[in-house]
Amino acid sequence: MDVWQDKFASLTKQFRDVDGVPPKQTFFYPIEQYDEEILERLAALCRETGSEVEVQLHHADNTAEEVAAALKEGVERFESHGLLSRDTSGKARFGFVHGNWALDNSDPRGINCGVDRELEVLRSAGCYADFTMPSAPHPTQTRTVNSIYYARETDQPKSHDTGIHAEVGITNSLREEPDQLLCVQGPLAPNFTNRKWGVLPRLENAELSGVNPPDIRRFQLWKNQGISVRNRPNWVFVKLHTHAALEHNMPALLGDSAHRFHESLATKLPEGIRLHYVSAREVVNLIHAAEDGQTGSPDRHRDHIFGGADMLNRGSLAGFPIRVLRTGV
Repeated sequence: MDVWQDKFASLTKQFRDVDGVPPKQTFFYPIEQYDEEILERLAALCRETGSEVEVQLHHADNTAEEVAAALKEGVERFESHGLLSRDTSGKARFGFVHGNWALDNSDPRGINCGVDRELEVLRSAGCYADFTMPSAPHPTQTRTVNSIYYARETDQPKSHDTGIHAEVGITNSLREEPDQLLCVQGPLAPNFTNRKWGVLPRLENAELSGVNPPDIRRFQLWKNQGISVRNRPNWVFVKLHTHAALEHNMPALLGDSAHRFHESLATKLPEGIRLHYVSAREVVNLIHAAEDGQTGSPDRHRDHIFGGADMLNRGSLAGFPIRVLRTGV
């Protein structure tokens, strides 16, 4: 937390997107590792930088009831720190990442979950979207890749293996069905510019780490996967992931390589591409805005359905930096 509070706050003061918004981090904090001091410091960092906190959960061999209880307790604790968003009814809502990628009991070894109807449990608890994928080369990876889609509960493990793609004109009823969950994936593709032994293309799964920091070449590959709402291809979503609390990963997020990357985004993007730094919550709002036929700058729709956390009156780590690219007009 000392490093993050020092270096990330400094980084956000140096860079801006086309809307004047600085880089954002969405911290998916593990609710089973709750620490009051850390959450309070994390909330302060979010207030300073415009970043946000969402829910992560590692669990194993649990029942649906046990997971529901854990989520309820975690959400209440996060709310006590002024975290999480709310819908129009006032209910707390959250984005989710499953620990060890085993969403909906998807690990073929039968470990790290145990709940076959986990999508339904998450929806009932207030989850507005899952951000777990991609997990490749881990065996939990879904057949669906590079997509934004609604997964329907099937009573079988790995219900999110396939689903209905988000598209312009999608009905509100699909969004609100209790057995469906929006899944927002990051880019996954072979990287032919980075080859193992100089021969085999390495797998690009959008992870930021100390040995694989961000750079403009990787960015072009992420962008080229074209992750978007169908019939709105000019809003391209680039979701990256990292284990942000590991010290050996921090240079990729906070050090020289991170500064070079943001500088490249500011100066080297092709003509016609505009960058928008957004949180996981804002991504979902933009997805729903696109489904509703909204156009123009994404900046107008950052709070389309789910409002941000109310931390203004408060005193005083996995994560995803996410970007939206707008191409054309």
